[in-house]
Amino acid sequence: MRTDILYRDSFPRIQPKAMKTFFPAVMLLCVSFSWISSAGAQSRPEDGGHELEVWTGGGHSAIGGSRATSVWNGGVRYGWVLTRPHGPGFLKGRFEYAVDAVPFFLVFQPANTAYGAGFNPFVLKWNFATRGRIVPYFELGGGVLYTNHDVPDRTNRVNFTPSAALGAHILRERYNWSVELRYLHVSNAGLDVHNSGINTVQVRLGIGRFFNHGAGLKSQPGTGTTIPRP
Repeated sequence: MRTDILYRDSFPRIQPKAMKTFFPAVMLLCVSFSWISSAGAQSRPEDGGHELEVWTGGGHSAIGGSRATSVWNGGVRYGWVLTRPHGPGFLKGRFEYAVDAVPFFLVFQPANTAYGAGFNPFVLKWNFATRGRIVPYFELGGGVLYTNHDVPDRTNRVNFTPSAALGAHILRERYNWSVELRYLHVSNAGLDVHNSGINTVQVRLGIGRFFNHGAGLKSQPGTGTTIPRP
């Protein structure tokens, strides 16, 4: 009996109220995935194009800040590819601006399991210009996170989430995969006297598409740019 109790207590528990909010979040991700499956795609990031992606990721606390803490989150990204290829040599790429809706964000900390949601209005992404099926990228981003418990414990329920990531898109016929390594910092930026923060290293996976709203445009082979259809 004692062994069973210890076994059950070793896993984080999610409160029923959090679960009621969790299901609409899952539905939002499913609807976004259905839209991705039906939308028209293009081969790669192109100037004037757009990106839609459903993603999820998780990781554990790293050096600095609160320890013994894990996070798992998921969201939907919409991006705008704003420029043509710029830069020298292997650094040549396109600049993309994106926003993330994060309908679920779980923080497994020693005191409790906190559930939250967030929004990242600043995602600055550099898609390297390659000709193959692998398109590396680097990005910097930031947003805000609201949780039902203090994160970390005894600090604040409102936190900010600056991050940096290095990843790659794996281009496919119908949709694209992405995989990345992300550093995510969670802190209240002085909103509370206590601000220990959380530093995490995450692995994130995504599935999405690049597409173009511009009717009457087609991709110019070998350049990644769009030209009017004859």
